[in-house]
Amino acid sequence: MRSDQRSDYWFPAKTYGWGWGWPCRWQGWVVTILWVAMLPLLLRVLDPVRDPVAFVIGLGVHVGLLLAICWWKGEPPRWRWGGE
Repeated sequence: MRSDQRSDYWFPAKTYGWGWGWPCRWQGWVVTILWVAMLPLLLRVLDPVRDPVAFVIGLGVHVGLLLAICWWKGEPPRWRWGGE
């Protein structure tokens, strides 16, 4: 992979395993901070005690949104053993 191509990724691949690590660009940090900041809002809007099904669906959408952004703006995921 070319170095100039890698610089466009917001989320680098993890060193070990499958997935993405901590953000490597400011845009990734903004996405991560906003995602974490929205968790209390999700808890307030979708009360897990009152309506657990809606809460699980809402949480699934919330996590799915982060995964979609990581897939779109992150390094292509594959299994890594650390020495690559």
